Amino acid sequence: MCKHILNAQVAIRAPCCKKWFDCPQCHADKADHPLQKTEEMAFLCKKCKKAFRKDMSDYEDEDEYCPHCDNHYVVEAKTPAAALGVEGEDARMDSRLLKDDRVKEQAPSAFTQPDLDAQLG
Repeated sequence: MCKHILNAQVAIRAPCCKKWFDCPQCHADKADHPLQKTEEMAFLCKKCKKAFRKDMSDYEDEDEYCPHCDNHYVVEAKTPAAALGVEGEDARMDSRLLKDDRVKEQAPSAFTQPDLDAQLG
C-alpha cells in the first residue's frame, strides 16, 4: 500500500532491481539506488491483478486503461494531507461526548387512571 499516492491504480516494476513499487517515491524509500529510466514499463493492475507492458515512447490516450479489465489507471493522484484535530471532536467517531437532550416518551401502562375509575365506579 502506497503512503504517497492514496489512489494508486497500478504497481510499477522497477527495471533496475526488478521489484514492484506503487510509485517512484516508494522505490526511493526502500532501495539503495536511483530508479533507472526506461522506454518500456511493466505495470500490475491493482483491480484485476494482471501484469502488462507499455511502450512509453508511443503512449496514447487509449493506453491509460488496463488491457485486461479496462481500469483507468492514469488518474489524478490523491496525496495524503496533514491535519490537526482533537480526539473526540468528531461525533461520528466518538459519541460518548454528546448529551442526549431528547425526552423519553412514557409508554402507557396496562391500567390507565380513566380505565381504573370506570371499573371501580
